[in-house]
Amino acid sequence: MLWLVQGPPFFLWLKNMASVSSWSKKMAAARPILGRVLPGSSILFLCDMQEKFRHNIAYFPQIVSVAARMLRVARLLEVPVLLTEQYPQGLGPTVPELGAEGLQPLTKTCFSMVPALQQELDSRPQLRSVLLCGIEAQACILNTTLDLLDRGLQVHVVVDACSSRSQVDRLVALARMRQSGAFLSTSEGLILQLVGDAAHPQFKEIQKLIKEPAPDSGLLGLFQGQNPLLH
Repeated sequence: MLWLVQGPPFFLWLKNMASVSSWSKKMAAARPILGRVLPGSSILFLCDMQEKFRHNIAYFPQIVSVAARMLRVARLLEVPVLLTEQYPQGLGPTVPELGAEGLQPLTKTCFSMVPALQQELDSRPQLRSVLLCGIEAQACILNTTLDLLDRGLQVHVVVDACSSRSQVDRLVALARMRQSGAFLSTSEGLILQLVGDAAHPQFKEIQKLIKEPAPDSGLLGLFQGQNPLLH
């Protein structure tokens, strides 16, 4: 047999091959997570866009408008959607302009959506990506993000569909989520990832939704000036 004829050099070759295999596995494990978004393994979370926040949240109408666009795209692409309301007895119902008719809101008091949505999450073993819209960035969006990351899910924070009462809180919360491993994305960027191809049967309808740019929600001012929080 070959190993008898060749003796020790053959075992050295085997050892080298094992080292190469081990190195390849380590390199594969070290590859960055790309954050690809696919309809079949994604879900849209809509967090606490309620009446009592209407006059307190920076750029509230614009945030809701963008979240509504994400909701319409999710319905076209059959991406599941989950909606929460924070203490609706005191903070009121979800605002009608979100267009969330037909969705049953799950009520909560926790500053994370995850406990209220635990059963829904457990029932979706194929789930990989959560697209996250709503308020407030430094409260329920941040805590939801951390809980989802802790479950091993990829989180895509829709930056033009998330806000706070304070722009400083909003900026630092976005930086904090990015530091923890969440992806910061615009609504249009995520929509185009979801549809994937101009030949998609729903692309014409989606194209109508994104024909006009998303409304300005003050993000440009946050990201200008090489802000050290975002590095």
